[in-house]
Amino acid sequence: MDDATLSQIPEDKGPAQPAPAKSRALDGTGSRSPLPDSTAAFDAPPTTRDPAGAGAAHSGAAGPAPQVGAKSRWGGLARDVVGTILPAVLIALLIHVFLAQATRVYGQSMQPNLHTNERLVVEKLSYRFHGPRRGDVVVLHDPSGGSELLIKRVVGLPGERVTVADGQVFIDGVALEEPYLNQETQGNGRSWLVPPLQVFVMGDNRQASRDSRSFGAVGLDQIIGRALFRYWPLDLFGLLR
Repeated sequence: MDDATLSQIPEDKGPAQPAPAKSRALDGTGSRSPLPDSTAAFDAPPTTRDPAGAGAAHSGAAGPAPQVGAKSRWGGLARDVVGTILPAVLIALLIHVFLAQATRVYGQSMQPNLHTNERLVVEKLSYRFHGPRRGDVVVLHDPSGGSELLIKRVVGLPGERVTVADGQVFIDGVALEEPYLNQETQGNGRSWLVPPLQVFVMGDNRQASRDSRSFGAVGLDQIIGRALFRYWPLDLFGLLR
């Protein structure tokens, strides 16, 4: 045969092959779906299941980093306040109300032993177990109704008679030893009987002190506590006497 004849003879392609079945996206009545294309499966980004369990698929491609919301920041701050700051404030309040507090001296009524702007710690616990004792330096509410606190020294106890004569104090007729004084006591010829649950207080500066000689004995419920020690100035740091 010549070349022209060969070009017109149909090529033997062997037995006819059945057409591959097509997958159907909408119904499942078709034949088995064709095998996935390996190239497409390799190139497609992997999917991951929603970590929250919602079933949504997410692309494996890197996306923008999640931002911390305002709620998270405020939630952390709230935890800090509740866990650290609030307990500290409560402890400070409990100490202030039941145990001790700081106070500042103002005025000259306790000179020469205490001076203006000195800082003291007032303890409140001991008087829950016993009453004030003679010689204690106490902080009290002003019996005259003033808003400022007063600081005085306990001189007379409940049931005692306090008398001022010859420039000194007598308790039930016996002269009181007061080594903290550097002057005489004003008020000669006066005498007071201290009622139950009250004490008689005076300032150490007897010539310039408004105390029980003017406003009378003081109820125990008006006493805040005992001035225990001085912490300022530092060179005078120590227990009060």
